[in-house]
Amino acid sequence: MKAKLKWIDGVCFMAETGSGHAVVMDGAPEGGGRNLGPRPMELVLAGTAGCTSYDVLAILKKSRQDVRDCWVDIDAERADTEPKVFTRIHFHFVVTGRGVKPDHVERAIKLSAEKYCSASIMLGKTADITHDFEVRELD
Repeated sequence: MKAKLKWIDGVCFMAETGSGHAVVMDGAPEGGGRNLGPRPMELVLAGTAGCTSYDVLAILKKSRQDVRDCWVDIDAERADTEPKVFTRIHFHFVVTGRGVKPDHVERAIKLSAEKYCSASIMLGKTADITHDFEVRELD
């Protein structure tokens, strides 16, 4: 896996991924930025949510669950001192569909957390990671 990062100015950077996608990262004005993009650590958090959601949805699809929507609300805390690593991350999954079985969702989240999601397993080295979920039935 490769990526390229180009400094724009101040604390603003343009990252290009190995798959050819670009994202701007910037800091808050009080840190010398112009708020032109997400902070790098916000992307770490969002990327981790994307990684685990990818797993959860793939597992639910394989178990023939009729999922129509899924999102994750993430709440995280970082250390007060440098390096300000994540110390606590909570993922709250909301799965909407028809006849989605809660035990299938619970199993999918557990498999992602313990076996498949490299991002959350890596962050779990410094952070206490917890999960919960709710299943919403479509009418």
